[in-house]
Amino acid sequence: MSKMKIEGSFVALITPFNQDGSVDFEGFRTLLQWQESQGTSAVLMMGSTGEVSMLSQAERHQIIAETAKMKTGKMKFFYGCTGNNTDTTIDYLRFAHANGADGAILAAPAYICAPEDAIEDYFMEVADATDLPLGIYNNPPRVKSDLHWDNLLRIFKHPNYVVHKESTTRVGQVAQVLAARPDVSVMCCDSPNLGLVVPTMSLGGHGTANMTGNIAPAELATISKPWHTPDVSTSFRDSYLGLLPMLHYSYSAINPVAIKSLMKAVGLPAGELRKPLKAMAPEGLKKGLRIVKELELDKQYGWSSPELKSI
Repeated sequence: MSKMKIEGSFVALITPFNQDGSVDFEGFRTLLQWQESQGTSAVLMMGSTGEVSMLSQAERHQIIAETAKMKTGKMKFFYGCTGNNTDTTIDYLRFAHANGADGAILAAPAYICAPEDAIEDYFMEVADATDLPLGIYNNPPRVKSDLHWDNLLRIFKHPNYVVHKESTTRVGQVAQVLAARPDVSVMCCDSPNLGLVVPTMSLGGHGTANMTGNIAPAELATISKPWHTPDVSTSFRDSYLGLLPMLHYSYSAINPVAIKSLMKAVGLPAGELRKPLKAMAPEGLKKGLRIVKELELDKQYGWSSPELKSI
């Protein structure tokens, strides 16, 4: 059976909360429909942008079971299924598979700071335990475990791996992975501080696995188009340079503080951050709202919240 192929914008979605702190499933429905209408290829629910480390096991199960019912088939639904050890990760993967997930994204278990050989074995063992399409998120700033391209290329020989997201600053690593032409979609984080988007796309990357698509999905869909023809590089350049202020704003605080605060302020169903995270400070939020207006995202998406009107 041929592998799943994902190209374009892969948005790491926030988790919307109700006023009482419970998960807002109607909010999820609204956000998923909006992402689909704006050209997003796939979404990741319960990644770090989705505040996954502060969700209970019951909430994680409920999010998978309820949102998977919202699929239309036009956009792939992936879920963050990393547990705190190998066995819990396998349990999450099996639950996701049984409840309609299209795939799962995995990182190394956080905090334990395991060496590369142990994390390589982890990724292979969990892949052997499921038939679910999987992706790897190499994110050493968050989990303190890092994978060299040699480890990654060995892992990508496993038939269940279909996506790789790189979140280091190593352009050379992305080049080595792409040069080896593994049978996976190679994507990168959209943080301008990492500086991976331009080289990844120019070297043949398949898209971006991004956070800024939560507030600017159509723009990220443009930036994330693979460069199959020369004209795409021109539209990429114009869109990327134009969106730089928002890209920088998205990563101006630990995710998802800036992006989720801004989403709530423009009227999108986001809710509060889960404690101990706090919303963006007023001056920081005003900066984001000014960027929204300068880029005319409010006009494009029809936002007219009181907060926007005050700017």
